[in-house]
Amino acid sequence: METTNIRRARPGDAKGIEALYGELIGDTRVCVLPERIAELANDSRTALLVLEREGVLRATALLNFCTDVMYRAQPFAVVENIVVGEAFRGQGSGAALLRRIEDECIARDCSKIMLLSSVERGEAHRFFEHCGFAGSKKKGFVKYRRDFQRDDAGIRTP
Repeated sequence: METTNIRRARPGDAKGIEALYGELIGDTRVCVLPERIAELANDSRTALLVLEREGVLRATALLNFCTDVMYRAQPFAVVENIVVGEAFRGQGSGAALLRRIEDECIARDCSKIMLLSSVERGEAHRFFEHCGFAGSKKKGFVKYRRDFQRDDAGIRTP
């Protein structure tokens, strides 16, 4: 029987997380620093989670708890960089990771959980909807650094 463990990432997980991110976006510049993972261990508003089975990292997600004022002191959560290794999809790892995220959000009394997913990831969208996320309730927008970078004079650079 295989043992599944979902836990906060440790510095030694950096290369495994980096490989998963590489599968997610295919960018060779991805660089996960062990010291950055160590910093997150002390951040009460951020949880970098990993799912491992039999010592192999199979999935990861970054969970951020955001302070809000709309419902008194109730926070909301944002999930980013959620990825299950291609070889492990369809085996329950993603669903287990999302259940853990929901448990964390229940424990903190979050008003909602939000996540973004690239428009071309139709299979992931169907999975998120199967897990109860509504893709038709809100529309997400993103502006990447390259699109808001400015020079010293405040002029947007290409």
